[in-house]
Amino acid sequence: MLAAVPRTPPIVIPEHEVELIAVRAQGAGGQNVNKVSNAVHLRFDVRRSSLPEDLKERLLRYGDHRVSRTGVVVIKAQQHRSLEMNRAEALARLNALVAAAAHVPKARRPTRPTRGSQHRRVESKVKRGRIKALRRTRGDDY
Repeated sequence: MLAAVPRTPPIVIPEHEVELIAVRAQGAGGQNVNKVSNAVHLRFDVRRSSLPEDLKERLLRYGDHRVSRTGVVVIKAQQHRSLEMNRAEALARLNALVAAAAHVPKARRPTRPTRGSQHRRVESKVKRGRIKALRRTRGDDY
């Protein structure tokens, strides 16, 4: 029977802590890209957020290039043509970053080989040695 894994509630970032700025997208796109501001710059200050303290520390130590030295997460989304879709993608990327930083890996407990596995290993080595010994030529045969 499988044991139930305790689920932690998803981390919700309040809308007022995220700063979204519409900017012009880079790259190809013809006349549309020059006149429409449909890319999104997302800025999220980790230190001033309402996240739990341990999560803030993990997020700041996470080593992601999107987290600046001052503790501000900067994400630029310009994949889509509409501002709304880029805004949703930027928020999804922020949530994914926070969720990845929230994941605590399970601590590894070192294990030892069982007595049976040690015995099998030594026996296989002895057997291999016997096979090789049979291949050797004796000097008095010639």
